[in-house]
Amino acid sequence: MYGLVDGNNFFVSCERVFDRSLVGRPVAVLSNNDGCCVARSNEFKSLGIAMGTPYFQLKDRERSGELLFRSSNYELYGDMSRRIISILREEALDVEQYSIDEAFIRPPSLRGPELLEYGRRLRARILRWVGIPCGVGFAPTKTLAKIANHLAKKRPDGVFGLPSDPTETLSSLPAGEVWGVGRRLPAKLRAERILTAKDLRDAPDDVVRSVGGVTLLRTAMELRGIACSESRAYDADPDSVSCSRSFGTPVSDVEGLEESLASFAAQAAAKLRRHSLLAAGCNMYAQIFASGGGGDVLGRTVMFGAPTDATNEMLSAMRPNVPALFVPGVRYRKTGVVFFGLEKAGSARQGDLFASPAPPSGRSALYRAIDGLNARFGRGKVFSAAEGIGDRPWKMKRSMLSRRATTRWDELISVR
Repeated sequence: MYGLVDGNNFFVSCERVFDRSLVGRPVAVLSNNDGCCVARSNEFKSLGIAMGTPYFQLKDRERSGELLFRSSNYELYGDMSRRIISILREEALDVEQYSIDEAFIRPPSLRGPELLEYGRRLRARILRWVGIPCGVGFAPTKTLAKIANHLAKKRPDGVFGLPSDPTETLSSLPAGEVWGVGRRLPAKLRAERILTAKDLRDAPDDVVRSVGGVTLLRTAMELRGIACSESRAYDADPDSVSCSRSFGTPVSDVEGLEESLASFAAQAAAKLRRHSLLAAGCNMYAQIFASGGGGDVLGRTVMFGAPTDATNEMLSAMRPNVPALFVPGVRYRKTGVVFFGLEKAGSARQGDLFASPAPPSGRSALYRAIDGLNARFGRGKVFSAAEGIGDRPWKMKRSMLSRRATTRWDELISVR
């Protein structure tokens, strides 16, 4: 038996925990640079405003007081997510975090009313301790648990267990809305007269494979109650590590490119160190601004002298390649870095006869200390001068950012 625990309108719910004036009002959280709506409260959805609606189209309704907006507060959302996962790890036999607001769990060996009561207790504890309302769905497979969770959110108690024969439920669910089907397959499924989740479950294996290959066949088997989804922990070691952002203001000078690339490399390197990983090299790129969106992308691949997690070594290798990305007279909208060739620090590898010996752990002692300082005093308190020390117009725009009340000492909530 699987359970899926999913935070309701997660980003908005996180904002409401620390700003009770948002409760019961139409609220949306915006994407990077306050671009468009990426999370909406139920009240906001009821007004018929679609996900992804650009913020500039809604400014008049904000000024009139009809709508409320917040910039994406990633630090807050990440910390609230960790708190929920810590509760799940205490209550469940196993936890597999799927995204920032979702986790599959293995509940205790309970059946029927006892399992539903367990789900209610779990939901109540998360709501009381963290403040986030959740939906909890139970089913024999992950795909069915996704469906159960969707139905749970429509129930007053927020909990639903899929019946042993879910045919009625699957008959009312379009095949295109099944987890794992994707956006490209519904048309192909309709051509095979596979219109509902029930149709997909009951379709012959050869027909399913002809439409979506072995991946879609696994989905169909999950709908039949046969668990075959591959597990990958949300916090498992990644195959690559990247960081990129769209600029708050377009950049037209090489200094802006250098600073932004250095900043994003530093953030990605910190993630490497959290996973105790070293990178063999990186791809760095810059996207030229185009009025209609998109734009040409210029890139360079940089190999490090040896696999490393030290930001200063990475920046020394990257900086001579930045001018190759710069074209005078054009504006840039985005830069980014992708580290590749990842390996565990301390793992056996061919050494360099002429290189200085690496620390036994493979990790940079300097940046281990820097990471500790930033964890204690706030993100970005200690940084490389290459990231810029003055006004950085390229930084992501978050003009409606709420307090990072759980991760910053200087932004704690004051009680008077």
